Amino acid sequence: MEAPRLYSTKPAQSLKPSKKITLEEDHGKASDALPLPLHLTNALFFTLFFSVVYFLLSRWREKIRTSTPLHVVTFSEIIAILSFLASFIYLLGFFGIDFVQSLVFQPSPDVWIAEDEEEDNEVLLAKEDARMVPCGQALDCSLPPLPPAAPIVTVQKVFDEKPVTVTTEEDEEIIKSVVAGTTPSYSLESKLGDCKRAAAIRREALQRLTGKSLSGLPLDGFDYESILGQCCEMPVGYVQIPVGIAGPLLVNGREYSVPMATTEGCLVASTNRGCKAIHLSGGATSVLLKDGMTRAPCVRFGTAKRAADLKLYLEDPDNFETLSVVFNRSSRFGRLQGIKCAIAGKNLYIRFTCSTGDAMGMNMVSKGVQNVLDFLQTDFPDMDVIGISGNYCSDKKPAAVNWIEGRGKSVVCEAIIKGDVVRKVLKTSVESLVELNMLKNLTGSAMAGALGGFNAHASNIVTAIYIATGQDPAQNVESSHCITMMEAVNEGKDLHISVTMPSIEVGTVGGGTQLASQSACLNLLGVKGASKETPGANSRMLATIVAGAVLAGELSLMSALAAGQLVKSHMKYNRSSKDVSKASS
Repeated sequence: MEAPRLYSTKPAQSLKPSKKITLEEDHGKASDALPLPLHLTNALFFTLFFSVVYFLLSRWREKIRTSTPLHVVTFSEIIAILSFLASFIYLLGFFGIDFVQSLVFQPSPDVWIAEDEEEDNEVLLAKEDARMVPCGQALDCSLPPLPPAAPIVTVQKVFDEKPVTVTTEEDEEIIKSVVAGTTPSYSLESKLGDCKRAAAIRREALQRLTGKSLSGLPLDGFDYESILGQCCEMPVGYVQIPVGIAGPLLVNGREYSVPMATTEGCLVASTNRGCKAIHLSGGATSVLLKDGMTRAPCVRFGTAKRAADLKLYLEDPDNFETLSVVFNRSSRFGRLQGIKCAIAGKNLYIRFTCSTGDAMGMNMVSKGVQNVLDFLQTDFPDMDVIGISGNYCSDKKPAAVNWIEGRGKSVVCEAIIKGDVVRKVLKTSVESLVELNMLKNLTGSAMAGALGGFNAHASNIVTAIYIATGQDPAQNVESSHCITMMEAVNEGKDLHISVTMPSIEVGTVGGGTQLASQSACLNLLGVKGASKETPGANSRMLATIVAGAVLAGELSLMSALAAGQLVKSHMKYNRSSKDVSKASS
């Protein structure tokens, strides 16, 4: 199947004004009708505007102090209000119109190239001052006839070997200015107003600067508008990661088809086998234990005693309600749950925990923490805020505080796998699985000094689901904290398996969840967007699905290890069958 073309090969159309205006056709300026010179008029209205604003604010503050209704106004206040409106309208018209014109009349690429060069700027300004008519009326925007030129072509290999036209003559000028450094690459979106075109120009400029081809990196077929100011800066394309489906996964009586984005062979197939074993055994049960995102600023005092004073104040139950009111102002969904403090000398680390609805919640909790820090400055003016994150949170790093206290969603998921299923589907025995789990996941991890890593490969499943559903992939560090337990039950006939994951950090709104592909995967799971009935229900359900998928992955991999099938399966499914020598030639 051929990849779609990036750009049309049609030549750019010339912009021709409907009427040319010569220098003799000067109709004058609107400011000529003013009775005073323009600079005096501006100064008068500036003075009037700020004077009446100060007068009205003073009067209204006095009314609030004396409990006088604000709607009761005197004659002087009426005059002041009218003066305020008049000066505001004048200033808006004087400055606002120029601002709008600057947006409507975009500069040409030639102006972009010259705008950062001081000498060219002086020439342009001199020409501007010499005009006798308003800017834009004396410009002949028609382009001189150009000899037909062959389009600039670059080869992009995505699905075929055919050349793809990626630039027009206008784009070529912009590319040259980016390569020369006169136009910053990061400003292309704002200057062009077309995110895809900006990405294409940035991509071509990068290839010329580095001398390296990006032919294997696709550009077309992606909505670059959706990531502007939210997901990724200065894009030049997108990476393709295949998405596989494991399931159905039966958790809490419901079936889920679990999307997994990965390039590791066997991962989806192995997880799918675990889902089958769980389904044949009656399904898994997943329980949410805790739900609270954390942020821990670091503050410093002159003495350790002052740091201890703040610690005692924050941990006093009598002060919690006041702090909650201050914290909760930041969001409709962010609700303070608790505060835990730790002292290191005269430094205090304050770990705030709050609910965040269906969002993962890092920004939400950070805004609430900032509100509390501002509030505390009143009673603790000697408090020096070192950073709103002091690593006691702890985000994107393995930490004992997350392993013990939890962060995000804390979930436990269990299932009883029937002995027949263990033998026929998993190709091993209950006794072998129990022994391997003890010696590998528990003893082996302890020997390695593992922190939250008492499992076979929880991070494999967590990361694959995170990429597919638009989560923050870096948070797989703490989200993959997991301890896998196995024991024989029902007189040794069946296997009880469980995974306990104290810090699954997921959301169904915000970040990458709004992208089309990731949103489709969330929709497949039935957790797209915010829950309308119960705020936070979708994100909590997603966390239980993640734990269920990890349970399936752990069960299948441990069975492969116990049966000695790991190397054989990876050689079969994780190796290309292509002849590499022929492919390279």
